[in-house]
Amino acid sequence: MSVIGNYLKKHTEALVKDVGIEAACKLTGKSKATLGRYYSDHEEHDDRFMPVDAVAALEQAASYPHVTSALAELKGINLSLTESLRNTRERTSVNSDVIALAQRFAILMGEYQQSIGDGVITVNEAKRLLRETTHLQQVLLEMKLKLEEEVS
Repeated sequence: MSVIGNYLKKHTEALVKDVGIEAACKLTGKSKATLGRYYSDHEEHDDRFMPVDAVAALEQAASYPHVTSALAELKGINLSLTESLRNTRERTSVNSDVIALAQRFAILMGEYQQSIGDGVITVNEAKRLLRETTHLQQVLLEMKLKLEEEVS
């Protein structure tokens, strides 16, 4: 499988897990097995990707637009949440975001230390690292939005 295909499948898996497999089945009308094929790294599923309407339905319910973000990153684009979404989020201070950022980075470094201990990062270890980098990215995005709001 191509690097891009693998990258998209990992973010598809993160999206489904963010929403929850049962909820994802209801939102998309797909079975657990079908959803699993969309992010499976088995050779027989290399060419299977989640349809865009299913991605849109899941990202509406998710805490973060995992697949959209991945597509944007592949093209070198940064995403920002729209004003309507900003108003629905609980407000915290930039200071609390800095603390959350430091905590998430510490968790990421702990995962990395544990993963690289034997000199090899396994698939499961890579998934944990990916999950932590996604959380770190979410905190950074929230922080960016608050700073943009203060500037304007």
